[in-house]
Amino acid sequence: MTRILVVEDDPAIADTIATALGREGWEVSLAGLLAQARTLAGSSCDAVVLDVGLPDGSGLDLCLELRAASSVPILFLSSRADEIDRIVGLEIGADDYLTKPFSPRELVARLRALLRRAGPVQRPAGGFAVDAAAQRIRWRGRTLDLTRQEYRLLAALCEHRGAVLSRTRLLDLAWDDPAGPYDRAVDATVRDLRVKLRAIDADADPIRTVRGEGYALEDA
Repeated sequence: MTRILVVEDDPAIADTIATALGREGWEVSLAGLLAQARTLAGSSCDAVVLDVGLPDGSGLDLCLELRAASSVPILFLSSRADEIDRIVGLEIGADDYLTKPFSPRELVARLRALLRRAGPVQRPAGGFAVDAAAQRIRWRGRTLDLTRQEYRLLAALCEHRGAVLSRTRLLDLAWDDPAGPYDRAVDATVRDLRVKLRAIDADADPIRTVRGEGYALEDA
């Protein structure tokens, strides 16, 4: 699965980017702070969209750190349009530089070009992207309208993607007081999640029921 790390502190811009990239079937990880971006960058990603000005530091510093450790494609997306800013960004290791305001279609096209040069791109049918800071989950480029409990259960399934989680395990992971609810609370929450997922794709059912065992999230 092609995973794009987007480091952008403006929620509206981050949402626009995530929607555009999600339509490509790419999995999007969002970070609004350098500290969060460093954590997410520690796992595998295929490209990075990076803002320069962030609340807790400069994207230029993260670019230097990433480039010292890997050759992952980096595209700066910044409101700084001066020639010197573009030159600095490219000279410290970025592969491309796009200024705001920007066209989402152009951003996607530039990322496609970077990914082609970096190697083959896998195009899955879709994917989940969890934004823990904002307590949001996107699926196939769209933000799911989730209750707190639905978010926590789906986030737990995403974290253990592909693994079969028992109802007891899901109660432990997703409920504040797992001794309170019954197993049926998990079933009811999964049922409600399926309704919301099918509103996006009526034929899809990424949450697999394993009879007698529990539930598993498929990569769909």
